[in-house]
Amino acid sequence: MNWSSFKYLTRQGLHNLAANRLMTLAGVGVLTACLVITGVATLFTMNVDSLVAYLGSQNETIVYLDPAWDGTDEEIAQLNSDILAIPGVAGATYYSKRDVLEEYRGYMEEYADLWDEFEPDEENPFKANFSVVIRDLENLDGICAQLRALPHVVKVNAAEEMTYIFVSVQSVITIAGYVLVAVLAVVSIVVISNTIRLSVYARRREINIMKYVGATNGFIRWPFFVEGVGVGLLSAVLAGAIVLAAYAGLVQASGQLTGFWGTLLGASVLPVSRVWYIILPAFLLGGAVVGGLGSVTSIRKHLNV
Repeated sequence: MNWSSFKYLTRQGLHNLAANRLMTLAGVGVLTACLVITGVATLFTMNVDSLVAYLGSQNETIVYLDPAWDGTDEEIAQLNSDILAIPGVAGATYYSKRDVLEEYRGYMEEYADLWDEFEPDEENPFKANFSVVIRDLENLDGICAQLRALPHVVKVNAAEEMTYIFVSVQSVITIAGYVLVAVLAVVSIVVISNTIRLSVYARRREINIMKYVGATNGFIRWPFFVEGVGVGLLSAVLAGAIVLAAYAGLVQASGQLTGFWGTLLGASVLPVSRVWYIILPAFLLGGAVVGGLGSVTSIRKHLNV
C-alpha cells in the first residue's frame, strides 16, 4: 500500500465514524463502560497493593538479643549488616536495653520515677533488640528463620498470622482483577466486532465489487480497522476522563477523613499523580487494540468471495 492509498483509506475510515454516528455512539458507549469498570478494578487493585505495603512497613518484626550478650559497637554493627543482608529486609534499627527503658518511661511519664528502679543496667529487665522492617511479606517465614539463625538472637516476634491475611487478601483481589480485566476485554472485542459488523453488512455489496475488481484484502480492511481503532481511542479518552475525575474526588474525600481511617487512607491511597500515567496510556492502548481486533474479526468472512 503506497502513501497516497494509506492517506485515502485512513480518511475513509475516519469519515465512516461520522457517517455511521449511531453505530459509533453505540460502540463508544459500550466500550467506555467496559473500560470504566476495568479502570475501577485496576485502581482498586493498585490501592490494595499500596495498603498492604503500608501495613507491612508498619508491621515491624522485633529481633530480641540474648540479655547475657554485651556486644561491642563493632559487633552490633556487624549484626546489623547481617540482618540487612537478608533478602526481603528493608531496614533495621538497633535499640539497647537503655533505649527500650527510656521508651517505656516516655509512655508513662506520670510514673517515670518508678522506672528509676531499673536504671542500673544489671537491673534492667528489657532485652536489646533490632526493629526490622520486612519488605517481602510473602516470604516472612523464611526471613524469620534466617533471623533466628543469627548469632545472639533469642527470639523473633512477628505478626505472621496477620501478615498472611494481608497477603492472602492481596492475592485474591489481584487475581480477581486480572480475571475481570480479561473478561471485559473479551466482551469489548465481541461488542465492537458486532457493532462494526453491522457497518460491514450494510456495505457488503461494495466490498464484493471491490474484491471482483482486484482490491486486496488489506486495501478493503484498512478503513474498517481505522474505524475500529477510532472507536477505541474515543472510548479510551472518555473513560479516562470519567475514571480519573471520579478517582480525584475520592482521593480528596479520603484526605478529609480524621482518626484511624484518615491516617490509614491518607498514607496508603495513591494520589492521582501516581496513577494517571498508568491508567490513561493503558486505556488508549487497550481501546486501540480492542477496536482494531473487533474490526478485523468482523470483516473476515466478507472478504471470502
